[in-house]
Amino acid sequence: MLVLRSGLTRALAAWKLAPQVCSSFATGPRQYDGTFYEFRTYCLKPSKMNEFLENVKKNIHLRTAHSELVGYWSVEFGGQMNKVFHIWKYDNFAHRTEVRKAVAKDKEWQQSVIPNLALIDEQETEITYLVPWSKLEKPAKEVHVLWWNENADSRAAGRHQSHEDPRVVAAVRESVNYLVSQQNTLLIPTSFSPLK
Repeated sequence: MLVLRSGLTRALAAWKLAPQVCSSFATGPRQYDGTFYEFRTYCLKPSKMNEFLENVKKNIHLRTAHSELVGYWSVEFGGQMNKVFHIWKYDNFAHRTEVRKAVAKDKEWQQSVIPNLALIDEQETEITYLVPWSKLEKPAKEVHVLWWNENADSRAAGRHQSHEDPRVVAAVRESVNYLVSQQNTLLIPTSFSPLK
């Protein structure tokens, strides 16, 4: 189970408007390489999820010949239904450009995606970097989350328990001043997802 939490803070919004102002607020280790992750989200037509995933499963090897697939999930709940979410790793933007050109020229891959194009209502993509002190690696168990939980019930129990911890309550009270929006999504890994 993967729980994806996305949030936008006022500090991030300010950085987009005036990067020179917020750059001095950065502390701790820095990421010096250009490695980043592309988050891709596809909203599918209702009742087409299974057909879409079967097509992807049959042909994903053609796409992974060009770059590393970190994981591929379907949305269980939290946000819009009939949605898939996948993460691709790139060394830098030049690498992504090379991959996109190669994928566009790969006739076998292009033919394999044609049936799925009619099943997609909407596509979103965003770029993200790991914070320098984190690592993206396969977990010891077959369950992995950006916020690790054994299952949805253990996540709920952990959240309730954390609300009793004065340190957590104080941290939330402090950080909520900067939160503009937040969305939590429960993702279920596909059978072909490298990260479960």
